[in-house]
Amino acid sequence: MPGEVKRATRIGERVRQELSNLLLHDLRDPRIKGVIVTRVAVTDDLRNARVYIRFLDGLDEKTRREEALTGLSRAGSMLRREVTDRLQLRYAPEFRFHYDEGQEQRDRIDKLLDEVSREAKKKAE
Repeated sequence: MPGEVKRATRIGERVRQELSNLLLHDLRDPRIKGVIVTRVAVTDDLRNARVYIRFLDGLDEKTRREEALTGLSRAGSMLRREVTDRLQLRYAPEFRFHYDEGQEQRDRIDKLLDEVSREAKKKAE
């Protein structure tokens, strides 16, 4: 049906919300401090989920990324259990954590477009 959202997409958004709550309120690992979940891509069978993260403060050196991903992987089974219970899912999706490189690329494109816009305004004056 047109306009109908796939079940995996709906579940992915709910998983993102629950993971965000868990990271904010329940995890105490200092490696995960400031991590936000930008998106979750769940497979159609709901067994696997790619979880994309970024840092709230924008400070994301490579070592900090690796530490955060390690911390999330170590907390993965607890996160998996909690999300499955809270959303009452039949199967617990296996989480794979990834740094969201796409956001960086979008930010860089936005900056370039702003520069082009400013240059065009200067030329028009």
